[in-house]
Amino acid sequence: MHPISDPLFYAAAIPAVFLVGMSKGGFGGTLAMLGVPLMALVISPIQGAGIMLPILIVMDAVALFAYRGTFDRQSLIILMPAGILGIGIGWATAAYVHEDFITLMVGVIALLFVANYLYKGKQAHVPAQHNRLKGYFWGTVSGFTSFVSHTGGPPYQLYMVPLRLVPTLFTGTGAIYFATLNFLKLIPYFMLGQFDTTNLETSAVLLPIAPIATLTGVWLVRVVDPGFFYRIIYILMGVIGVKLVYDGLSMYLS
Repeated sequence: MHPISDPLFYAAAIPAVFLVGMSKGGFGGTLAMLGVPLMALVISPIQGAGIMLPILIVMDAVALFAYRGTFDRQSLIILMPAGILGIGIGWATAAYVHEDFITLMVGVIALLFVANYLYKGKQAHVPAQHNRLKGYFWGTVSGFTSFVSHTGGPPYQLYMVPLRLVPTLFTGTGAIYFATLNFLKLIPYFMLGQFDTTNLETSAVLLPIAPIATLTGVWLVRVVDPGFFYRIIYILMGVIGVKLVYDGLSMYLS
């Protein structure tokens, strides 16, 4: 077996990996969700997920190092157990849950979140307080959607963004959270047959892009104004929400 050799694949995969890396570095938030859909333009989404996960693990390691010691302890205490539970639920129900439905659900949630932000206006800039019930709910949804369709970002941000943490704290917390979830996903993904030789060798070809892209995101987080940082988060969440709704509805409209 050899890595994928089709130039069209790399025309999609290289930008995909770079966008995901910038997101892992903390800039753009939901940009990571574009990785598999971009690859899916030229290969199956399942194969794209299998290729991307080892690369995500490397990006997570870079982000953990860059933001070491920078995280919100209370957020992790609330979200981490719930996220792990969500992964367990996703693994247990993988054979029964249709990916298109989950994609549609996450897209609708993301758009409602952005609509609420636009409706509240200035009130949306007031930091929220931690809420365990909300955190348990969105953490579980985040772990579940992360496992089923690699869309754990929006549910996680539905809890985290209203807290209005400084960007480095926001990003450092996310680095620990998603690094843990992605590491735990290795076992079930292996059991589902997503790590064949072709996928692993293709991951190795793309791997050098990972640290460069992640460190680019780290740099941008530290130089960009916090207000602008959160505006980017909301804009991208809206754009990706529309994309997810379109993808999720495609099964029902075809």
